[in-house]
Amino acid sequence: MNQHLLIIGAGFAGLWSALSAMRLLDQHGRSDVRVTLLAPQAELRIRPRFYEPDVHSMRAPLLDLFAATGVRFVQGLALSIDAEGRQVTYRDAAGSEAALGYDRLILAAGSQLFRPGVPGLAEHAFDVDQIEQAARLEQHLCALAKRPDCVARNTVVVAGGGFTGIETATELPARLRAILGHDAQVRVIVVERNSQVGASLGDGIRPAILEACRELGVEWRLGGSVAAVDADGVVLDDGQRIDSHTLIWTVGFRASDLTQQIAAPRDALGRLQVDRHLKVEGMSDLYAAGDTARAATDELGNFSVMSCQHAIALGRHAGNNAAADLIGVAPRVYSQPKYVTCLDLGAWGAVYTEGWERQQKLVGAEAKTLKTQINTLWIYPPAAERAAALAAADPAIPVA
Repeated sequence: MNQHLLIIGAGFAGLWSALSAMRLLDQHGRSDVRVTLLAPQAELRIRPRFYEPDVHSMRAPLLDLFAATGVRFVQGLALSIDAEGRQVTYRDAAGSEAALGYDRLILAAGSQLFRPGVPGLAEHAFDVDQIEQAARLEQHLCALAKRPDCVARNTVVVAGGGFTGIETATELPARLRAILGHDAQVRVIVVERNSQVGASLGDGIRPAILEACRELGVEWRLGGSVAAVDADGVVLDDGQRIDSHTLIWTVGFRASDLTQQIAAPRDALGRLQVDRHLKVEGMSDLYAAGDTARAATDELGNFSVMSCQHAIALGRHAGNNAAADLIGVAPRVYSQPKYVTCLDLGAWGAVYTEGWERQQKLVGAEAKTLKTQINTLWIYPPAAERAAALAAADPAIPVA
């Protein structure tokens, strides 16, 4: 009887899970295991680039790749997971509900931006979390040129000074001048609750961020947060008001809500705790990868973060190990001791660091060249050629 491996999600973790599973099955000459990927679209959305302009182009079609490698694609949005009955209910493209059974499941449904109950946030804020929201922001920015020249039109507030907030903010001066004119008096203000710039990224990377922001004119409001927003401005928690027609929210990400349906330990971000083979703790048939998984990357106490750097390797291991589980071969231990950071800093350049302590290795134009290669080449899916695509899914390949 054929066995079934089901993967939820077509992001970095889901895509590489599918390819890695097919690779292992090919190696062992097994055609009795079906690999199905369930997702709303057969495309890899290049989420790390959504802070850039032309966001509509930042997607890579996957149907030809799936056809070449033997992965079955089912278009639909996963709604619920019945772990005991080993079944996933989903809504298909026509809006009807259907179900898929499985023998092993890989949850790679990603994460989403968390929006708290700040007054006016739902009605007036923008974000770069999903391609539709990033496209909405781009449309809004372009439409600013039709508004009367004023401080509020020319000012953008970015809520959150983490990785996404910094990349978004440092990209904005050039984007705004391209839209409003090179002589426009644009302002970009980052509101950050911590007392230091780039606090979550550490001391090693901070000097580059400070220099880039000084040169680009990006301002910081430290030790505060957004308390309210309306169409014409932002109010901070100290009562200060910033006149602005544009607030971009980048604060806080949470794992897919599907993780809450699993009776297993989760961290504060909603990620499922997995063992060294990426099997969800206490579950015999369920694996997690990417932003839904809290996985130890080494023996030093470091854990995966929500990034494509970890999602790709997690996917390669989860797919390999779920397929290995079904055909009775030894799994691979997930290990990803090398950690790097490549932070885009707009027209100023970028900064590249290595290690969890973020030791600076490249800065400025040299780091920008590397960042461009990462964003436009390295994280894209392989070509739709079976042998090469499956070879690229080897979990032994280092990502960083």
